Amino acid sequence: MLAVRLKLRYSAMAGVASFISSPSTSSSSIATNNKLYFQVNSNRQLFNNRVSLTTRIPNASIRCFASSSSSPTAKIHVQNPIVEMDGDEMTRVIWKMIKDKLIYPYLELDTKYYDLGILNRDATDDQVTVESAEATLKYNVAVKCATITPDETRVEEFGLKSMWKSPNGTIRNILNGTVFREPILCTNIPRIVPGWKKPICIGRHAFGDQYRATDAIIKGPGKLKMVFVPENGEAPMELNVYDFKGPGIALAMYNVDQSIRAFAESSMSMAFSKKWPLYLSTKNTILKKYDGRFKDIFQEVYEEKWKQQFEEHSIWYEHRLIDDMVAYALKSEGGYVWACKNYDGDVQSDLLAQGFGSLGLMTSVLLSSDGKTLEAEAAHGTVTRHFRLHQKGQETSTNSVASIFAWTRGLGHRAQLDGNQKLLEFVHNLEASCIGTIESGKMTKDLAILAHGPKVSREFYLNTEEFIDAVAQQLQQKLHASTPT
Repeated sequence: MLAVRLKLRYSAMAGVASFISSPSTSSSSIATNNKLYFQVNSNRQLFNNRVSLTTRIPNASIRCFASSSSSPTAKIHVQNPIVEMDGDEMTRVIWKMIKDKLIYPYLELDTKYYDLGILNRDATDDQVTVESAEATLKYNVAVKCATITPDETRVEEFGLKSMWKSPNGTIRNILNGTVFREPILCTNIPRIVPGWKKPICIGRHAFGDQYRATDAIIKGPGKLKMVFVPENGEAPMELNVYDFKGPGIALAMYNVDQSIRAFAESSMSMAFSKKWPLYLSTKNTILKKYDGRFKDIFQEVYEEKWKQQFEEHSIWYEHRLIDDMVAYALKSEGGYVWACKNYDGDVQSDLLAQGFGSLGLMTSVLLSSDGKTLEAEAAHGTVTRHFRLHQKGQETSTNSVASIFAWTRGLGHRAQLDGNQKLLEFVHNLEASCIGTIESGKMTKDLAILAHGPKVSREFYLNTEEFIDAVAQQLQQKLHASTPT
C-alpha cells in the first residue's frame, strides 16, 4: 500500500479549502470560522488555524488551497457612510472582534472613524467628541463603543489634563436627541418580571431638570426666593419659595420648551416606527406648571402632527401619572414606548434592564427630534474588571451582545434611510444569529449565571471570543441558507 504523508498548515482568516485525491480515496473538506474540517475516508479531523498536523492517507495524491474571502456571497454595498466612535477597555477589544468577524467580511462599508478612547479625548482636549457628533449630524448614523467618563481616580490613572465630561452627554447635547433603551429577549434567559412577554422601549429626556440644577446648603434661618429677570426690560418675576427656620437645602431646576418639543417629536417618531403605543409619565398633579408643561407640549405635538398617523395604525398616545405608569408597567406584557422625564428615565431604564434580565441584553439609541439622525451604542460600561484580566492574558467571558446590537441598530437605520433591502436583511440575520446562539445554549458567563444559577460550571459558558465565533458561525449558516443556488 502506498501511503502519503500530508503536513498541512492553514492560516487564512476563513474560507474554503480542498484537495484532489485518487479515485480510491473519498475525500472532502470545508473551512468555516478559522477552522478547517478535513475529511478522509469518512474520518473527520479538525485543523485549527495556524496548527500543523501530520496524517497518513493511503493511495492519495493531494493538492490543497484556501480562498481569501470569508463571506459566502459578495459583500453588500452600503451606499452612504456611517460614523464609528471607538471606545475604551474591554469593550474596545470586543468592538474590534465584532468588526473583524461580523461586519467587514460581509459589508462594503465606508466608516468615518473617531477614536473616543480616553487618551485620545485627552490629547485632543475632547474636541474629537465634538467632531464625532458633528459628523453624525452630517451622515445621520453613528455606532459608538462604550467609553470611560473619568472621575478623580481615572484622572490620576491616565494622567489626564482634565476631568473630561461624559462623551455621551456631549453627543446628546449636540444631536438634541432622546435616549431610547430596549431589551433583547431570549427565551432561555429568565426575567425577574415573568409577565413581560414583549419589549418595553423607554425614552429618557436627557436634558435639564435635576441634571442641570443649582443646589445649595442653607446654613440658617432666612427667606429663599427665586427671581427671573427678563431680557426685554420688563419687571422681574420674584417668587417666595420658603422661610427657613434653621439649616436645610435648596434646589432650582429648569427645562425649555424647545427641548421638551424635541423630546415629544423623538418619542412619537420612535413609537410610530415600531407601531407601538406611546405613554408619557409625569407628576403634573403636584408640579402643575413644570410637569404640566411636558403634558401640554406632548399633547400639542400629537394633535398637530401624529394623531392621524397613529390612529391609522391602531396605536395611540396617552399621558399617565408616574406612579400609575410604574404600576401599569409591572403588570403589562410590554409592547409600548414609555417616555420619561430625565430623572424618571435614569431610574426606570435600569429597573427595566434588570426586570428583563440584564444590562448586557439592552440596546441604546439616541434619536434626533426629526427621526433622521441616530446614534447607537451599548447600554453598559467599559467592563473594566474583565479588561484587567485581559491585560494579564487571562481568559474573559464578556457579553458582546449589546455591542453587536449597537452595530445592527445603526446599520438598520442606515438601511432604512438608503432603502437598502439587502443591508436590512443582513441586519436581521445578524440579530437573529445573536439570539439564536444564546437560545441554543451558547452564551457568556453572565447569561449562564442567569440561566443556570450563580455556581455555573465552565462547560455551560463560552469565553469572549468563542461567543463571537459562535455568532459568526450561525450568521454564515443563515447567509448560506438565504443565498440562491
